[in-house]
Amino acid sequence: MNKKILVTGGSGFIGSNLVRILLKKNYKVINLDILNYASVPDKFKNYINNKNYKIIKKNIKNKKIIEDIIKKNKIDGIINLASQSHVDRSINSPEKFISENIISNLSLIDQINFFRRKNFFSGKYINISTDEVYGNIEKKPSDENFPLLPNSPYSASKASVDLILRSYNRTFNFPYINIRCCNNYGPFQFPEKFIPTIILNLIKKIEIPVYGKGLNKREWIHVDDFSDAIELIYRKGKINNVYNVGSNIRIRNLDLIKKINKILNKKFDIVTKNKYFEYVEDRPGHDYSYKINSKKLRNKLNWKTKMNIDQGLEQTISWYLRNSRWIDYTKSKYKGERLGKND
Repeated sequence: MNKKILVTGGSGFIGSNLVRILLKKNYKVINLDILNYASVPDKFKNYINNKNYKIIKKNIKNKKIIEDIIKKNKIDGIINLASQSHVDRSINSPEKFISENIISNLSLIDQINFFRRKNFFSGKYINISTDEVYGNIEKKPSDENFPLLPNSPYSASKASVDLILRSYNRTFNFPYINIRCCNNYGPFQFPEKFIPTIILNLIKKIEIPVYGKGLNKREWIHVDDFSDAIELIYRKGKINNVYNVGSNIRIRNLDLIKKINKILNKKFDIVTKNKYFEYVEDRPGHDYSYKINSKKLRNKLNWKTKMNIDQGLEQTISWYLRNSRWIDYTKSKYKGERLGKND
């Protein structure tokens, strides 16, 4: 019998790609998602008629829904991706982020803990976190034991959920696995995020806003590589462990813009503006550098990335060029306005 996975937040960017890969690997998937502004409606996906897929459009803090799902299905595992994820929006609306990311996740964790103790659920609970909980890392890459030093309302909300899980493990013996990943990119990423902004602005010949001097450095991984890592950790990861998922591909923001511009010019024959970016006021609390040590995952579970940065960017650019219908849909949700200013 195929394993049945409950994916919360399965209509987000990472969630949509993860669900596709889980279905490809013959899992049965229930997608529980509130469908916020950045969610990907099923009409844009190629797996909506898959007999192993079901979507439930409800909030993770709806206790009756969680009870129905657990009691009516033999759920083998839960992968929780449900959260608001854009740092700039967390600066504009910190209270909303704290409420939606922490309170909703606490409600879900508490419900699953209750059903575990009542023997209704005995599968793995996997939480998807972020490398941003480690804060600004300029020297040695952060391993799983590095202290949590978040510097934005978004990363603070994610670190809070990490600590809630730890507390439930120590207090109630609640078993879990926590996954912290570097920056993802790939198909279906909402246009407010950095790589889609670069691609779409270059195509439309609109100057790309570069925070500060563009020297901030990020570690990038293609969403398919991350999804494969999640699936592997679900199968083989050890309970009550944290796993960092990183690519070791670290690049400054300005260099990433130049790389994407070069790929558009050479691989897609798209001519961009001579002046294709502009420096703008930096984001408050902007971390200079993220880099994580993922040796534990690579050594213990024999994981490695499959896609290098040039392949990944070419594939991503190609996807955006082919999916104008989805891009047009996102325009009703986001007009390209600057977010994250401390006004």
